[in-house]
Amino acid sequence: MKMGLMLGIDTGGTFTDAVLIDERREVLAAAKQLTTRHDLTIGIAKAIDSLTPESLPDVVLVSLSTTLTTNSVVEGKGSPVCALLIGYDERQVQSSGLAELLGPECIVTVDGGHDATGVEATPLDEGAVRAAILNWRDKVSAFAISGTFSVRNPRHEIRVRELVHELSGKPATCGHELASSLGAPRRAATVALNARMITHVQRLIESVEAILSARGIRAPLMIVKGDGSLINAESALERPVGTVLSGPAASVLGACALSGLRDAIVADMGGTTTDIAVVRNGRPELSYDGALIGGWQPMVEAVRVYSIGLGGDSEVRFSGGQGIAIGPRRVVPLSLLASEHPEVLPALERQAHSAPNSSQLRFALRLQHDEALLGRLPEDERQAWERLADGPVDIERAAGDDRRLARALARLERKGLAIYSGFTPTDAAHVLGISSHWNTQAAVLGARIWGKQMRRLYGCGTWREDDPEGPSRQIFDLVIDGISQKLVEAGLHEQNQLAAAQADKLSRLLTEMAMEQRRDPSKPSVFSIQFAADTPVVAVGGPAASYYPEVARGLRVGLYMPRFAEVANAVGAVLGEVSQRVHLTITQPSRGTFRVFAEDGPRDFERLDAAVDHAREVASAEAVSLARRAGAATVQVDFEQYENSVSNEIDGDVFFDMRLTAIASGPPRMRGE
Repeated sequence: MKMGLMLGIDTGGTFTDAVLIDERREVLAAAKQLTTRHDLTIGIAKAIDSLTPESLPDVVLVSLSTTLTTNSVVEGKGSPVCALLIGYDERQVQSSGLAELLGPECIVTVDGGHDATGVEATPLDEGAVRAAILNWRDKVSAFAISGTFSVRNPRHEIRVRELVHELSGKPATCGHELASSLGAPRRAATVALNARMITHVQRLIESVEAILSARGIRAPLMIVKGDGSLINAESALERPVGTVLSGPAASVLGACALSGLRDAIVADMGGTTTDIAVVRNGRPELSYDGALIGGWQPMVEAVRVYSIGLGGDSEVRFSGGQGIAIGPRRVVPLSLLASEHPEVLPALERQAHSAPNSSQLRFALRLQHDEALLGRLPEDERQAWERLADGPVDIERAAGDDRRLARALARLERKGLAIYSGFTPTDAAHVLGISSHWNTQAAVLGARIWGKQMRRLYGCGTWREDDPEGPSRQIFDLVIDGISQKLVEAGLHEQNQLAAAQADKLSRLLTEMAMEQRRDPSKPSVFSIQFAADTPVVAVGGPAASYYPEVARGLRVGLYMPRFAEVANAVGAVLGEVSQRVHLTITQPSRGTFRVFAEDGPRDFERLDAAVDHAREVASAEAVSLARRAGAATVQVDFEQYENSVSNEIDGDVFFDMRLTAIASGPPRMRGE
C-alpha cells in the first residue's frame, strides 16, 4: 500500500514553489516556477506539474503558504475597502492611519460604541450605517468594521456586519474577531488590512482549488497562518490578515526541518522582503502584540520576524539625503523582463546610447486582476489597461509620444494593477556572474543605463559611465550591509529587548564595524563582531545563495544552506498543525464584582473562581469550535492565564484583571479521515 503524500505550495511575489513530502517528512520532489500574478493558476499549475504527476493521486493533504498578503502590506497595495468606524472621534481616526491606508474618502464614522465596562455609550445610528453601505457597496470589494471598546461588547459591530451582508452581499470583517486587546486605532487598522486582503486570498484559494480539482487531487486544502499553524481555506477567507507572515512562518518550519537544527537564526530572502526569525528549541518566538510589517503593526499573533523591504526584486533608486537606496518597492528585474519579453532588448540598447533620464529602464506590465478596481477605472486608465494586454509598454517612449498614456500607467501602478521594471539586486548579481538564470545581456545594459542615471542626474557613484560592474558591486555591497544589519538587530532584540530606535542605531554601528573589517581584513581593529557558535544562520529562499556566504563571512557567523533551501517555504507549509487561540478578559469594576467579557456581552460574578471557571468554559468551547472549523482532526485544549494583582499589608490581595487564553490544537484532517 502506497503511503499518503503531502503537497506543499508557496506562492510568493516572484516564485511559486511546490514540493511532495512523504510521511517520514522527506522531500521526494521539488519545483520552482515564476508567479503569474495576473493569473495565479498558470504559475501554480506549472509548479505542480513539474513534480511527479503519477504521484499526485496519492496526496492526502495540500497546504499553502504565501507572501502575497505580507507583500501587499509592505508595498501598500490592496483592494478598495470602506471602513465603518463606530463611535470613533477625529483623534482616533487620525491615530489609526486609515487615511493613509485607504484614503480619507473611504472612512465613514457613525454614532455608537461602548465604554470600557461594556455598557453602550451611544446608540448605534443604523440610518447612517445603511446610507454608507448603499453608497459604497458598488465601489469596494469589502467592508471593515470597528467599534470603540468592541472587545468588551461587540454587539454594534455584529449588527453593522448583518446590515452589510443584507444590503451589499460583500465580505465584512469585525475588529473583535481579529483582536482581543484594547486600542481602537490599531484595531481599526488591523480590520482594514484584513478587508483589503480578502480578494487577494480568495483569488489565490480559488486558483489552487481549480488546479487541484483538474488534476484529481481530492485532499483538504490548508493555509499557513503567520504563527505557523494551519487553517482551512474557509477560515482563511474569513480572516486573511492572519496569513500575514504566512511565508516567513512556513520558511522557519521548513528551515528547521531541512537543517535539523533547533537553535538558529532563520533568514528567508525572497523577491520583495528579507525576513529573519530567531529559533530556540525548535520553535520560533511569537509576537502576541503584532509583528511590524512595512510600517504597520496589525494585531495578529505571528512569528516574531524582523522584516525589511529588501529582496532580489527590490528597486534600486536614488533617495534624497541617503543617496543610493534599495527597496521597499518591488519591480520586475530587467534580466527577467528580457527573458520573458526579448523584444525589450532593442529599447535597452537605445537607452544605453542616449542621454539619461528618469523614465529609462521603466517598462509597465500587467500585475494582477482586481474586478472591483477595474470596474472603477476612468476611461484613460481603462485604455492603458487594455494596452498592457499587448505586452510591456516602454515608459520613456510613452512619456515622449503619449504623456496621457504614461500618466495613466503610473496610476495603474499605484493601484497595484500594473508593475514597473527596474534595476535590481538580481540584475547586479547577473552582471557580477553570481547568478545566471535569466538574461545577463539585459542586466548589463541596465547596469550601464542606471549607472549613468546616478552619475549625471544625481551626482552619485565613482564608477566609469560605461562600466556595468562598478555600480553592480556597490549594489551587491549595499544588500550585504542591509542583511547584515538586520541580523545584528535581530540578535540584539533577542538578547535584550531594546527600543526600536536603540536597536537600529546600535545595529548600524556594529554592522559598519563588521563590514569595514570584511572589506579590509588587514586593517587592525580593537573590536570584532562574532555571533554565538551554537546559533548559526540558516539561509533559505531563492536569492539567498547569492548573498549569504558573503554575509556569513563578514559577520563571522556559521551558515547552513540545506538541500531544498530554495523551496523551504513550501516544505514548511505542510509541517504545521491547526491551532486556534481565544482570549477573554476578566476585570473587577467594583470590589467584589468580577466581570467576564465574551462575545455575547459582559457577565458579572461575585467570586473570582466562578468568573474564571465561566471564562475557561466559554473560551474552551469557542476555541474547540474554531479549531474544528479550521480543519483539525482531533483537538486538545490548553490554557494560559496572566493575572494582574498586588498584595500588601493594608488591603491584602487586590485583583485588577486577568487575561485567560484557551489554545485548541491538533493535526490537520487528511483525506479519508
